[in-house]
Amino acid sequence: MANIGIIGAGSWGTALGILLVNNGHKTTLWSHRQEQAEELDRTREHREKLPGVRLPEALEITNDLEKTLVGKDILIMAVPSVAVRQTAKKIKPFIRYGQLIVNVSKGIEEGTLMTLTDIIGEEIPEAVPCVLSGPSHAEEVSRGLPTTCVAGAKERKTAEYIQNIFTSPVFRVYISPDVLGIELGGALKNVIALAAGAADGLGYGDNTKAALITRGISEITRLGIAMGAKAETFYGLSGIGDLIVTCASKHSRNRRAGILLGQGKTMEEAMKEVKMVVEGVYSAKAGWELSQKYHVEMPIIQQVNQVLFESKTPDLAVQDLMLRDKKIESWDASWKNE
Repeated sequence: MANIGIIGAGSWGTALGILLVNNGHKTTLWSHRQEQAEELDRTREHREKLPGVRLPEALEITNDLEKTLVGKDILIMAVPSVAVRQTAKKIKPFIRYGQLIVNVSKGIEEGTLMTLTDIIGEEIPEAVPCVLSGPSHAEEVSRGLPTTCVAGAKERKTAEYIQNIFTSPVFRVYISPDVLGIELGGALKNVIALAAGAADGLGYGDNTKAALITRGISEITRLGIAMGAKAETFYGLSGIGDLIVTCASKHSRNRRAGILLGQGKTMEEAMKEVKMVVEGVYSAKAGWELSQKYHVEMPIIQQVNQVLFESKTPDLAVQDLMLRDKKIESWDASWKNE
């Protein structure tokens, strides 16, 4: 049995708390709002994010940060990506040397263009940051529906330890050394999901969505390779797997926000209506800036940015994508006589 602290009582942190308690681990879930912690503890239900899901009595819920952090085998960072740096600064005084921190959020920081594990490593250099990612909606994990993810860490033994902690009959975990690739896939798929949602909002069909998913993973892979990640990572769970589920699922907040954009809402109106953090909005600028930094062509990411921040209409963005210069499909393919 491991002693685990979860930082963040949103839908994903709470779902992982249920999973880990059911796996037999002593688990503490921290909320930054005292009133939320008290309500979750009293009602044993996250009525706002996971209605109808019973929280195990063994899941300890608190607003006491020190109690959540001290003496834990693993800490799980489950706050929105835009809050990771601030939260890392906040928890730093309680972190011991060699503390394992598993980031389960998805995003890239605007301005610095850093991944979330890099942020944790910068703010808490004594910690060991890792990542857990993949196609894993909290609504389904909290109900025990079969799910598969990938754990990334610099050391194999660390990845295997995380794998053993999380694996259950309903939650299978693979391992990978490609932490960068896992995080890029998890962050940038949200931007593509905004485009897929916008296509749904415009009334386009399955052909359009398949094109966005396929060409979207191609863009993400090109950038990942340029940054030093492994191509095969993007064809796995944290790449194409997470992209498919986020572009197609009713649970996807990024797809829902995209649908509203396609129906004519502004970015601000869409985010307000979704009532949850839409990570793709925050990752869109960073994705475009990375494409410029590494000289990688990313037309879908570019068009999403123009819709979000330059008042371009989604239908015109689709038209511009369709009328781009003619291309070969695979960037590393060639004919024998060339």
